[in-house]
Amino acid sequence: MSTPTGSNSTPPKKEEENDLTQHETIPPDDEAAMRMGSDGLKSEGNGLFVQGKYAMALAKYSQAIDACPRHLEYELAVLRSNVAVCHLKLEEWKEAVDSATAALDGLERVEKAEKGETGEEGEEGDQDADEMVSAAEAARPEDLDEEGRRKRRDDVARIRAKALLRRARARSELGGWANLEGAIEDYKRLEAMDNLTATDRKVVRTQLRALPPRAREAQEQETAEMWSKLKDLGNGLLRPFGLSTDSFKMVKDEKTGGYSVQFQGGGGGGRGGGGGAGGE
Repeated sequence: MSTPTGSNSTPPKKEEENDLTQHETIPPDDEAAMRMGSDGLKSEGNGLFVQGKYAMALAKYSQAIDACPRHLEYELAVLRSNVAVCHLKLEEWKEAVDSATAALDGLERVEKAEKGETGEEGEEGDQDADEMVSAAEAARPEDLDEEGRRKRRDDVARIRAKALLRRARARSELGGWANLEGAIEDYKRLEAMDNLTATDRKVVRTQLRALPPRAREAQEQETAEMWSKLKDLGNGLLRPFGLSTDSFKMVKDEKTGGYSVQFQGGGGGGRGGGGGAGGE
């Protein structure tokens, strides 16, 4: 495919660059209309969610994200958290993780912007859709007074708690060592937060008791599967020398959890090691 030349040769800006400058290029009236349109779609999604029509609510929230000005990170984070809970209801665990992570990333950017403005240094809880954010409430950080900034910080903390609960639940449902460890980390973050409801805090404590044994079991299973694959590979490499992996012993250090390899001698026995009718 030939490379375009002339005025069309300039590559498009990355989405991040567009997000940073969009509020400067959209006329105020158009931006207000975009906000109102996004709010309307979000309101429709909320109504569908409470009716249990999760797939339809998901579609509305996705449309609201598309309609929302990209620089409104807080409003987008709320929408993505709502998308995450829809995926949870639909048992679409990976999609729920992805959406909750996107919401959390957006909240991080909100906090960074807030700090830049002020010069500061730096069944799973509430699964309902987040409340409506109207165009009038969706003020930019630079337009907020001190009381408004305090409320925005509280709002960010509240949506973060919901997004973490949703991601932790999805990760625990996905299973596997990495996901279970990720869920444990999310629940530890939640445990340190002071804005959880009593129900949410009970869930967090319960999961922090239940998940570590599951994570250890998953680690052991995945480690065993890895060693099995390595053993098959090793047997193929050692067979020409009259050895097999049975000539070696994996010894676990109970203090560190690590393993060391010890040569047991013998050899010449192929896959059967020291003799016997080996084979599979």
